[in-house]
Amino acid sequence: MLTEKIAIVTGAGRGIGEGIARKLAQEGATVVCADVNETDANSVASSLGHGAIGLRLDVSDSNDCDALVKNVHERFGRLDILVNNAGINRDAMLHKMTDEQWQAVIAVDLSGVFFMSRAASRIMRSAGSGRIVNISSASWMGNIGQANYAAAKAGVVGLSRTAAKELARSQVTVNAICPGFIDTQMTRGIPDAIREQQVAKIPLGRMGQPGDVAAVVAFLASDEAGYVTGEVINVGGGYVL
Repeated sequence: MLTEKIAIVTGAGRGIGEGIARKLAQEGATVVCADVNETDANSVASSLGHGAIGLRLDVSDSNDCDALVKNVHERFGRLDILVNNAGINRDAMLHKMTDEQWQAVIAVDLSGVFFMSRAASRIMRSAGSGRIVNISSASWMGNIGQANYAAAKAGVVGLSRTAAKELARSQVTVNAICPGFIDTQMTRGIPDAIREQQVAKIPLGRMGQPGDVAAVVAFLASDEAGYVTGEVINVGGGYVL
């Protein structure tokens, strides 16, 4: 259980982030739903209970990240859990990818994780406890048309492992989760034929649900996972096999 724990979930306005926020709230945590779309953040927060709040956050802006973490710490007096989930994709083949497509994805999917982790780590180090869970992707191993996304998600893995080493003495754990093909608004926009091809590659024979990822996040955020750090956990029904 996560009773009395204070958690920030970025990208909590929909999809996997919403699923994570709901699971943490069900486990008793007070969840700060942070999203670039403030309306979505507030909508999810209002449905969670446990004192959940919604706040606007642009993770690509380091000042915005610092301000939000400071706000949460001042409001609640602590920060126990950070889930870096916010992400975007701007897919294109390497030879056609624009500077904007590259920079946009790196700014949100990698720099955003760094900015939020840096801000949260300062509080968690002082407290001598904390949980940081970073959402990477099975694509970190490489995926056609996703040079920017794969590079960012590979960076999240390296960042997570480094942070785990640096923060271990302060009893702060850092882990990465790599979802596979998950049923979200984003993947529902993929043409049916391509979706069927992707599902056919999954040994368990189905797309994942946000709750599948959320369950692993909840474990890593719990006291029971206090001896788990620096791990990269695939949640994809065997997709990477």
